[in-house]
Amino acid sequence: MKRTLRKHATAILFTGLFSSFFLIAGAQSGALAVLDSALLESQLDYIHENTRVYNDFRAIREDIFLKMKGNVIDTLMAEKLLVEQLNSRLSERNFLIETLNTDLTRTKNERDEAIKNKNSLSFLGMNLNKALYNSIMWFIILGLAVLAAIMLVLFKRSHSVTSQCKNQLESTQDEFDEYRKNAREKYEKLVVSHHHEIMKLKNG
Repeated sequence: MKRTLRKHATAILFTGLFSSFFLIAGAQSGALAVLDSALLESQLDYIHENTRVYNDFRAIREDIFLKMKGNVIDTLMAEKLLVEQLNSRLSERNFLIETLNTDLTRTKNERDEAIKNKNSLSFLGMNLNKALYNSIMWFIILGLAVLAAIMLVLFKRSHSVTSQCKNQLESTQDEFDEYRKNAREKYEKLVVSHHHEIMKLKNG
């Protein structure tokens, strides 16, 4: 009776072990399809859910382990390549940003220079503000106007003095001519009178 019970127990134990082995083998065979298509996290979840732990060790077939290892390496390489591409893009963007900042700075300087040139004028080799330039120009114009007025007044005064002198000279000239004419007439009369006196003395 005891031998019969042992035989039945042994049969049940072997049946359970074979069933577990085939279940694990079937689950791990299905894992190959998951490892070919699913994401790495999904692959790990599938392995975790469809494998058993014996004495704190998880039983995984060698081909599934190698497949998983290859997938992890491929994923890491892909992520590394992605990181390199992103770093390259970041470098390009940084270079573009630096270039744009340089262009922006140059444009601002050109704008400030244009505004400065627009609001200033060159005078005697110096750049002056338009307001200061206009003030200087108006000061010069007013100075020239005052100088012109003074010169006009002086010219009129000089012309008036010249006219007076000319009139006085003409008057003096006329008086001198009249005096000379009278003096000649007197001299002629004196000569004639003197001649008559001589003639009288000769005849007498």
